[in-house]
Amino acid sequence: MANNNDNSTFFLPLANCTDVTPRCPVEHSIYGYFPSIGANALFVALFAMCGALQLLCGIRYKTWTYLIAMLLACVDQALGYVGRVILHNNPFDRVGFQIQICCLILGPAFNSAAIYLVLKHITLAFGPQYSKIRPNWYTWIFITGDLISLIIQAIGGGMAATADDNQSQQDTGDNLMMAGIAFQVVTLIFFGSAASWYVFSRWRGRDEPLSREASGFLSDRKFRFFVYGFIVAYVAILIRCIYRIVEMAGGWANPVMQFEPAFIALDGCMVIIATLVQTILHPGFCFPRLSSAYVPPQSTSSVSAAPKEYNPSSMLSTPPGESVEIEREKQGAREEA
Repeated sequence: MANNNDNSTFFLPLANCTDVTPRCPVEHSIYGYFPSIGANALFVALFAMCGALQLLCGIRYKTWTYLIAMLLACVDQALGYVGRVILHNNPFDRVGFQIQICCLILGPAFNSAAIYLVLKHITLAFGPQYSKIRPNWYTWIFITGDLISLIIQAIGGGMAATADDNQSQQDTGDNLMMAGIAFQVVTLIFFGSAASWYVFSRWRGRDEPLSREASGFLSDRKFRFFVYGFIVAYVAILIRCIYRIVEMAGGWANPVMQFEPAFIALDGCMVIIATLVQTILHPGFCFPRLSSAYVPPQSTSSVSAAPKEYNPSSMLSTPPGESVEIEREKQGAREEA
């Protein structure tokens, strides 16, 4: 084995150590500790439960795109924490390390994708004219940004997980993962700015009447909770991404990376909070506009909205409440007279 003071042993112990021994202490592993079995097993169970609920709700309410994003998020995170459970038994286990580094890095990008889907439908319901961006473009812009960050992180995670004793490849993978997460943060901030601007623009136009659809959503307590949950999920994912950048900035096996309580609080807890909110406040019953089976209510016309003000002489159609047959009888009576 290499000398304990050698940087290659410190940064990449997997090259020489296969288990914890007197010559390969846990402190020389990348994380420097035995991952908590309790916390990581709990995360596995919670993400698996959320994945099952997402599958049931997605099929029940036909929210297919949302289902794909959230199911991938839940499966990815559950697998990642399985990797950390493996590392609890052996912090030098290569398979456990590769599973957790790839899955836990990528998973929250799918949570972000589910968040991005919501804004398009909110603008369509509450007035696309108040948005600086065409509603359909929200999905394309932010999902594309999410995919770019996902690809960069995937390449970086793959390089880091397979680097073995290649320090240059390890550092390149680390830098790519940081770049991918930084790109995700930029996308999240841009999204938050666009959403805030829309809310502000709609508030300025608050004197304009709401559509029947918007009024229905606004008066629904479930929708209001959905919006609050949407904000909580957004903030939680943003906090997690910022933490990950700080964690990786110091290189592998740095003090931040080797402090598990920070990881549990700022990564695990943030992502599970977002996932629980996105599951409990599912759009299927809180904001059904995301369902492929959703049909927006028809706007009330001026005639049906104010029947008492109807003036027969102003329109050629049959007055409200009278059938075509009655109108014909009245016309025949006038001709006989």
